[in-house]
Amino acid sequence: SSGINAEYGGSRQQGRYGSNTVRNPMLPMSELMMNQEPLSSQILNHANPQEQKQMLGEKLYPIIQAAQPELAGKITGMLLEMENSEILHMLEDNTSLNDKVNEAVAVLQAHQQKLADQQKIAK
Repeated sequence: SSGINAEYGGSRQQGRYGSNTVRNPMLPMSELMMNQEPLSSQILNHANPQEQKQMLGEKLYPIIQAAQPELAGKITGMLLEMENSEILHMLEDNTSLNDKVNEAVAVLQAHQQKLADQQKIAK
């Protein structure tokens, strides 16, 4: 397996994903979102910054995992670097979250391709 995990710190991730396993389905998010208590800015305001990211991550991860099980940990980590207000908006807006997930997948694929190219050059 390549050293991609260390680079993104995706501890929940296994190191194996071939670029052929990455799919871009429309996330089945509407059902997942309806099963969850909505996370409001009022609730977040009572938590410290680390707890806020934890709460947001706990909402994002299962939704992303439904569409990208192999990359969910990395993608969740990438999205959590955004502003909390943007994350809250994505949790309310299917399309916005789906676009961001697809963007993250593209970044990860490009990164993996770059690593593969570097390994070819190194040989």
